[in-house]
Amino acid sequence: MEALDQEQERVVATEEQSAEGFDLPAPAGAVVAPPGTAPLAPAELIRLPARHNPVLRQVLAAVNADEDLHAIWRCQNVNAVDRLGMSDHGPVHMHIVANMALRLIRLLAARDVESSIVRDHGLTSLDAEVIVVLGALLHDAGMSIHRDDHEAMSLFVALPKLQELLGPVYGPAERRVMISETLHAIITHRSGGRPLTLEAGVVRLADALDMSQGRSRIAFTAGHVNIHSVSAAAIERVGIVAGETKPVRIEIHMSNAAGVFQVDELLRDKLKGSGLEPHVEAVAEVTGESDRRLFETLRYG
Repeated sequence: MEALDQEQERVVATEEQSAEGFDLPAPAGAVVAPPGTAPLAPAELIRLPARHNPVLRQVLAAVNADEDLHAIWRCQNVNAVDRLGMSDHGPVHMHIVANMALRLIRLLAARDVESSIVRDHGLTSLDAEVIVVLGALLHDAGMSIHRDDHEAMSLFVALPKLQELLGPVYGPAERRVMISETLHAIITHRSGGRPLTLEAGVVRLADALDMSQGRSRIAFTAGHVNIHSVSAAAIERVGIVAGETKPVRIEIHMSNAAGVFQVDELLRDKLKGSGLEPHVEAVAEVTGESDRRLFETLRYG
């Protein structure tokens, strides 16, 4: 748990990750806890660049005041880290994936890639941002129960939470659409899922991109040096930037060629079938000077 605590401190202390191609907003001061509850630890606060989206700001405030939701995230981590020896699946993972998902959907919108909720339901790109953020924040909620089949269990954990968070913001008909689309993003984030919306593909890809500096989604035996742990440690940085030939370019910087196993097992598997293939290119590069180069650049998409 000590390594996870250090990672939480790193994320909270980081005011921006422009070198990685996306921003993690600076701390915005203490959040006032609801009556009868304890203030959240700074590492558990979700910070997003939401100032241009008033609905997202309102939902984000509700998220950061929701003691039950943060308890769900802590339960996820007990199962993942303490009981299974996996990597972080708690509030830090939620924070990173939500920021990555928001970055992805905005880059796509900037190149006139229409969100499914705009095309199919007549809502707005701002609503699409709410869907990808809530999908990212709740995609692993079922881990609070068990790792096995956690995507399906996430649905019934997330449903009442979505009703609470979206109730004050949307009317009944729009709220039902928002809930359905968010649940779709949650259930299809698994490797074998079939995302039918742009938003679901974004959540699926954002989840896979939380792989830098050993933050792998692949389970490995704690303390055991194997291909999973060595490959995870080789990922130095993941960048999300505007592409030239496609709207989004994923840049993966590796210190060692062993990182290609991580890229193949995570990124390529999640990108394939996501629906984002026409819009996203991924480039993996080895930057370690001491590594015997097996390749210079590996491209996907």
